Order: sequence, then C-alpha cells, then structure tokens
Amino acid sequence: MTSAWLAWRTMRRYRARTALATIGVAIIGALLFDMLLLSRGLVTSFADLLNHSGYDVRVLNSQGFSLARATIPRASEVDAAIARLPEVASVARIRLEPATAMHHGADINVALISSTHSGTQVAWTLISGADLPADGASADRCPVLVASNLAARLELQPGAPLSLRAGVSGERSVLPAVACRVVGIGASPFSAGDEYQVLTTLSGMRAVRGGADDDTADVVLVASRPESGPAAAVHAIAARHPDLHVYSNEDVVEQFNQNGFAYFRQISVVLSSITIVFTVLLVATILTVSTNQRLGEIAALRALGIGRRRIATMLLWESVLIVGVGGLLALPLGGLVAVGLDGILKQMPGIPEALHFFVFEGRAVALHALLLSTTALVAALYPMWLTARLPIASTLRREVVG
Repeated sequence: MTSAWLAWRTMRRYRARTALATIGVAIIGALLFDMLLLSRGLVTSFADLLNHSGYDVRVLNSQGFSLARATIPRASEVDAAIARLPEVASVARIRLEPATAMHHGADINVALISSTHSGTQVAWTLISGADLPADGASADRCPVLVASNLAARLELQPGAPLSLRAGVSGERSVLPAVACRVVGIGASPFSAGDEYQVLTTLSGMRAVRGGADDDTADVVLVASRPESGPAAAVHAIAARHPDLHVYSNEDVVEQFNQNGFAYFRQISVVLSSITIVFTVLLVATILTVSTNQRLGEIAALRALGIGRRRIATMLLWESVLIVGVGGLLALPLGGLVAVGLDGILKQMPGIPEALHFFVFEGRAVALHALLLSTTALVAALYPMWLTARLPIASTLRREVVG
C-alpha cells in the first residue's frame, strides 16, 4: 500500500469532509487566481492597446501623459524632420479638440481628432463605409469617421451629413457650425463607453476651427523601422529634438505601471496574501481535525508496521489531493468571476472599452499552481508532526478504554 493509495482511500471514506474542503479551496483559489490576473492584467492590456496602433514611439512637448499637456509648436516641421531619420518608418501628427456634433436637433459633446494619416492607420477599426481620405485628396471640405456609439445614438450612416462646431474650453463657442460628411463608421480601442469620438483630416479640423491653423499637435506618433527598433528611434529623435520628450511604448507602459496601475497591483498583493493565509488555515484545520479523529486508526497502522514516514506522506498526499482538485476547479470558476468583475470595473468613467483589468496569462496559471503547491505543503506540516510524535501503545489503550 502506497501513501497515495492510503490517502485516496481515506478521502473516499470521508466523502463529505473531502467535498466541503475541495469546494472551499476552489472558492478561495478562484479569488487567488483573479488577483493574480489583476496584478498584471491592466499592464498587459494597456501594452496591447498601445501596440495595436502600429506606432511604437510617442513624442510630446511635456513630461508625462497628463491631458493638460502642452501642444507641440511647428508640428509640421517636427513631423518632417522626424520622418527623415533613418530609424523612422512613418510619422503621424495627432490633434485633439473639443467639439459639438449636431444632427436633427441633438447636440452632443464629442472629442474631435485630426490625423495626418487615415483612420485605420491610427488604431481605428473600420466597421462600415470608407476610410478617411488622405489630407487634401478629397472634394469634401470636412470628411469624418465617427465612432460606432455616436453613429448609433444619432442614427448615422456613411454618406450622412453631420454638423460640427469647435468648442472653447471654459467658454461658449461662437464659431459657426461646419457641415461635414460621414464617410465611415469605426471603433477606437482608446474610446471609453461614455465618450464620443469623431476622426477627421487636418483640413477638416481646420475647417471646423474656422480656418485657423496654428500648426500644433498634441502628440506625434512614430513607427520605427523593424531593423532599428523603438529604442534606436527614441535615441535619434531625442538627439534631433532635445526640447521634446520621447517615449517608446515600453516607457509609457512602465510609467503607468509605476503610477497609474500601482493601486490595483497593491490590492492584488494584499488580497492574494490574505487568500493564501485563509487557504492554509482551511486545509490545515481540516487535516488536523481529521487526524485527531483518526488517531486510533493511525496508531493501528503504525502497530502493523507502517512507518512514521509513510503515515506523514499519506497526510501530505491528502493535502495535495484536496488542494490540487480545488485548484483545478478554481481556474474555470475564477475565469467566470473575472469576466463579471471586469465588466463591472470597466463601467468606471474614462476607461477605454478595449482595456481589461483581468487578462489571462500562462505565468498567472504557473504562479497559481506554485502558490497552491506551497500551501498544500505548509498546511500538512502540523498534522504530519502530530502523527510523527504519536505514542502507539497509549493511543490504542485510550481508544479501547474510550
């Protein structure tokens, strides 16, 4: 009789206790798995979001990524100078302005975005209609690509008219509305569920702003050449424009990981630690109670010649089986809970629809298995110690007299 076989027979004999212990481990393990997914979920999802745009370098006029950052002056000159660098494959200037969309008597505040590249080249996914034309290549004064949520609210279709009025921060705009034409409907991964976005060309932005062109950009997006890589592009751009701040996607993710996402990482560490402690206490308590109830049985096995080591190994196998089966059940259970929690957290204002708090990773599964394996070992230590020091004769006599 091996120790594993003895542990399996014991668990089958005490089925109710085994089932309750396994369910308890599965529930606690599901919470642990979710916390492991949360610890890196935002970072991984945010990195995928940045890489989805096709640009791996960002050029700003101020340090950090505050919404109140300064614009880049003489953006066309900066664009042209960066594009000439041998480490750079392509460049796109992005400008953001508040605006009001007016259609059939409805006025909706929108974020108006202009780009030197067409829509699907700045991370927009085209749903219907056509992509934005190259700047100046269309007869339309103001071609626009509207987000799907705005199109659904205003019942817009490709070819429909849409009036836009540029906004002025803190004031009521006196600029006239400009008649634009919807060329397509798209979806932006950076758009929040409660935010409406409209993408247009530089000429379209100029028309909405009443013909004003201050030649500025909020950000310049850069795609590095594959043979050079983003690090070489960052170094070349920083040397060419020392007055600007240049970040690779990895730099952006690292900065947000240290600042913006630290809160969720701390929550994950605290709850994971508490979960591990509860799992150890649960399994250790169940094994200890079970061992105390079976002292006579264990003493009889010892009297039959089964050594201390085999008995201790049997208890370790019981812990491993309970935690192992519970840990396996925790994975799908934790996945279902993560989907629900992710949907709740994404309802917070300003969260992009494509950003996820819980992201499945192989390293999370491996760490989950490692933590539960350690838990099974630690939980079995005290019951193993009890059986190792168990006096055979006095225990059997006490069982008989009792």
